[in-house]
Amino acid sequence: MSSICRSDRGFTLLEVLVALALLVILSAALYGTYFSLMRGREIAVVKMESRRELSTTLDQLNRELSAAFYNTNNKRLHFVVEDRDFFGKPASTLDFTFIAPPVGGTLPASDQVRAIYTAGEKDKKLTLARQAQDLYMKVDSLPYPQMKELEGFLVECYDGNEWVRTWDTVLNSSLPKAVRVTLMVKEGEKTVNFSTTTKLWMGN
Repeated sequence: MSSICRSDRGFTLLEVLVALALLVILSAALYGTYFSLMRGREIAVVKMESRRELSTTLDQLNRELSAAFYNTNNKRLHFVVEDRDFFGKPASTLDFTFIAPPVGGTLPASDQVRAIYTAGEKDKKLTLARQAQDLYMKVDSLPYPQMKELEGFLVECYDGNEWVRTWDTVLNSSLPKAVRVTLMVKEGEKTVNFSTTTKLWMGN
């Protein structure tokens, strides 16, 4: 008489539970890694966008300030810096006229532009707004946000001896020799300063 040995058998309940536990652990690890990578990517994109916005704003300020124009014979031309703050954070106001390249279009326009940079507060965060319009156009332009969530906007003027935080061509009768603009942004737990310094053409 011969006997037949059967090696085929099903999984026990313990084996199924162990397999499920391993599957859960592996899935959790994979999903955790995936979401960590996605969060890292989002943070990197936000930082890149913030740096791009920062660089664009500083370049624009430097370009416009280098073309600042003032003449005592024209009362429309001016350069004014006001020293202000919100909750101890610098929030300067910069109001000046500069020479801009001509733009195309059907509306008549001069080459003289008034630019106003103001830092406003919202939820204890500063937003830098820019307003620009032709100096001889009667239609007022609306300010638009230039940068959001700043920690500070500081404008300093060099008079030849020291850096000061206020300037008014009505009182000073001339442009400052140089202007330094500092944008302060939060990076992690630290506040980092980014500055541009522009020498001004001295009008009369």
